[in-house]
Amino acid sequence: MKKVEAIIRRSKFNEVKDALYAVGIDFFTYWDVTGVGNEKESHLYRGVASSRDIQRRYLSIVVSSSFEKRAIEIIMKAAGTGEIGDGKIFVSDIKEAYRIRTAQKGPDALN
Repeated sequence: MKKVEAIIRRSKFNEVKDALYAVGIDFFTYWDVTGVGNEKESHLYRGVASSRDIQRRYLSIVVSSSFEKRAIEIIMKAAGTGEIGDGKIFVSDIKEAYRIRTAQKGPDALN
């Protein structure tokens, strides 16, 4: 099992969500997050420039190992604009998963 974590533009979230749903990835967690990065968002107020934190959406998805590459491809295609600030994807191994209600474990707990 793999954990795919993605930080994407908030404006691309619905496209990513719909693309994931279309291939059967219909359970994941997301948060609105603020961070800093290479993208510099700033605005001018009364002639003084001030920078703002960058607003993004953070997705956390656990998939079977066989679905890892597909999930990454879908996120990259749906979230990409080709511009700086499109986001990042991180992948890590999941040692075990449990479904609390039924006590299923392993990949069966993901369905």
